[in-house]
Amino acid sequence: MVDMLSTKQLDLAKKLASLIADHKGQHVVVLDLRGLHTWTDFFIISTVSSSTHQQGLQRHIKEFAQSEQVEILRRQRKAPADDEWNLIDMGFIVVHLMTEKARSFYDLERLWSEAPVLWKSES
Repeated sequence: MVDMLSTKQLDLAKKLASLIADHKGQHVVVLDLRGLHTWTDFFIISTVSSSTHQQGLQRHIKEFAQSEQVEILRRQRKAPADDEWNLIDMGFIVVHLMTEKARSFYDLERLWSEAPVLWKSES
């Protein structure tokens, strides 16, 4: 039963990453953190082009969560115009929407380099 749940969660993470990429999220990746700690299973990291783009992706993520009956545990409120990084915590998935500048500076892929990449967008 645990494997079935884990498979469903992985499928949801890939489906959400694909949705983000479909809405112009750039360089979207899904990292598998299941073997590294216990507070989340997957990171989805995406580069956004502007605060408006970030807010639009937040809306799509919220709609996705509602349609898939996944609870959003924490999300930042309306992002100010200069917000560089927005985190959406869905429990087993944590989504990071970052400007190119913030993504380069924080370099989460390097920080979590032991985490296998499970899905990656083409752009």
